[in-house]
Amino acid sequence: MRVFVTGGTGLIGSAVVAELISNGHTVLALARSDASAAVAGKAGAETIRGGLADLDVLRAGAAQADGVIHLAFSNDFSSAEAVANAVAEESAAQLALGDALIGSDRPFVTVSGTPWIAGRFSVETDPLPTDGPVGGRSRTVNAVLELAARGVRAASVRLPRTVHNEGDGGFAGLLTGIARQSGVSGYAGDGTQRWPAVHALDAAVLFRLVLETAPAGTAWHAVADEGDQVREIAAVIGRRLGLPVAAVPTETYGPLGVIFAADQPSSSAYTRETLGWEPKHPSLLADLENIQP
Repeated sequence: MRVFVTGGTGLIGSAVVAELISNGHTVLALARSDASAAVAGKAGAETIRGGLADLDVLRAGAAQADGVIHLAFSNDFSSAEAVANAVAEESAAQLALGDALIGSDRPFVTVSGTPWIAGRFSVETDPLPTDGPVGGRSRTVNAVLELAARGVRAASVRLPRTVHNEGDGGFAGLLTGIARQSGVSGYAGDGTQRWPAVHALDAAVLFRLVLETAPAGTAWHAVADEGDQVREIAAVIGRRLGLPVAAVPTETYGPLGVIFAADQPSSSAYTRETLGWEPKHPSLLADLENIQP
């Protein structure tokens, strides 16, 4: 299958590209810079130049492919305005990709986060939260899944709070970066809130399985660790960096503070049973041991 991939040079995307190519697929990767094009090319992918704002380029990439995997996002969480702009840009991009696939019966695999449900682990049939700072992403994912009624084999992979590799990535990676800057390995609230996690190489396998086999209109959970307490995550970060570990104000985390403070464990039991997906790589707490002082 020839697969058009957005975000193919990031921590998750590079793992997805490698997984696809090693399993006999070819990849056309969106590249917004010479550096990104070089990375994608070295991985064995063809490239098409452009960014998420280049809607005609996105349509052209989708038109040349047998399927699409969307992973790109600006990841600018510096302010509420920056987050809103990033969500709006991604939403327009996904709708353009979806429009290009209508009536083709080709797969379109998009991405969201696992939902959080009060008092229990979230599961694949739970609805995505459509409010809050990134609620717009959920609304767009819902719109993509509705394309199942218009001849698109649309499916969603729901990623946990941390997708990690070699001690970096996701919310845990943000905690590490803030700890380096502030001199304290912090956590919001009392730190007992739980975050799910997955190794990027395991997540990549699920993206491939969903691309190849998932029915239209379905959602899947890329969850390996169902929920690590945030104070345990902060403790490993603090030990690796030689920093004190302490509770810090929720405002420390800017527009993501409310999400950082939420208890949000998640299950992937249905995904594992149905698609035969089985994570094999290190857990988050083990992988964080790769953090260098």
